[in-house]
Amino acid sequence: MEKKIYEDYKYSMQDTSRLYVGSKYTFRELLDDEEIPFKFRLIMERYILPGADLEDTLETHLYYLAPDSFLVKIYRQMKARVKVNVIQEKKPLFGFGGEEGRGARGAGKKRYVTKLLTVEELADTPPALKEQQGFVIQEVSVSKLALLGL
Repeated sequence: MEKKIYEDYKYSMQDTSRLYVGSKYTFRELLDDEEIPFKFRLIMERYILPGADLEDTLETHLYYLAPDSFLVKIYRQMKARVKVNVIQEKKPLFGFGGEEGRGARGAGKKRYVTKLLTVEELADTPPALKEQQGFVIQEVSVSKLALLGL
């Protein structure tokens, strides 16, 4: 039987001001990937990893992050933002859309909406509400300038 490796959301990209890292990386993969800047890997190893396991993914680590955790302060120093998909109900057009108007324009249907949250906003949302709203964490982005300051 062939073993398939899940590679979606395992990426790192950079622009002039930010570093973007996919959420499906485990901490072991993050530390071993030479494409990810050294400073980011160093911060992960020194500050974040003691509060996590090497086999945890970045997604599960961020999903269950406690709001009063020291790790939230570290992410705040890095000016980290998290891209999440959330299930929302589509709003009816022009305020119409009782039971009779639902089928015609797709009002009342659920869809995924992408939001950009700070780590504090993500951590302040309780896990039960995250599950209810269908949170899917896609990526973490950090400021390159903030990385240099740490």
